[in-house]
Amino acid sequence: MNLSDPAFQLELAANIAVAGSILLAGRNNVHTWWLGIVGCALFALVFHRSHLYADMVLQFFFVAVSVLGWWQWLRGDHGAPLPITALRPRAWAWLVPLALLATTAYGWMLTRMTHAYAPYIDSAVLVLSVIAQLLMMRRKLESWWLWLLVNSIAAPLYYSRGLHLTSILYVGFWINALVALRHWRRLMGDQAATPVAGSAA
Repeated sequence: MNLSDPAFQLELAANIAVAGSILLAGRNNVHTWWLGIVGCALFALVFHRSHLYADMVLQFFFVAVSVLGWWQWLRGDHGAPLPITALRPRAWAWLVPLALLATTAYGWMLTRMTHAYAPYIDSAVLVLSVIAQLLMMRRKLESWWLWLLVNSIAAPLYYSRGLHLTSILYVGFWINALVALRHWRRLMGDQAATPVAGSAA
């Protein structure tokens, strides 16, 4: 770990920005979005250097969704901040098959068209992250369950590519997702008792 290495400095900057964004998301704070845009742009460069192309593409998606998520959390559907809600159980009936199909298809494409490392695992991180981010954009409680799964896959993947700092960060993300799940569940309960309590910080 060479502190003067530009590659390490880039990875460090990306980790700091994204860590801040994830912590703010766990606290239900709207400032998670602009900080996430900065971190994802930096991580796109990190993953390009490591030939993790699915993860690189994922960062561009995150930047676009973060802009929309920022607006959604502030304005909601009817001009009011979006509350935390639970995903309807029947939604999993199509989300799970969609995730499996998309992971397989994108992994196959990476295998055929690139020299990507661990293409199907990399693809799973991308697909599950996309779904989790979309659910978070809508302030769905279950987004944190998906982030727990994503972080469980991503941490060993990044470690295997020598991105040790990023791997450690994702272990921290796993812990944060667990804490955030409990926090959002409590906030959702507070909303049920007092609807105005669900506004963004």
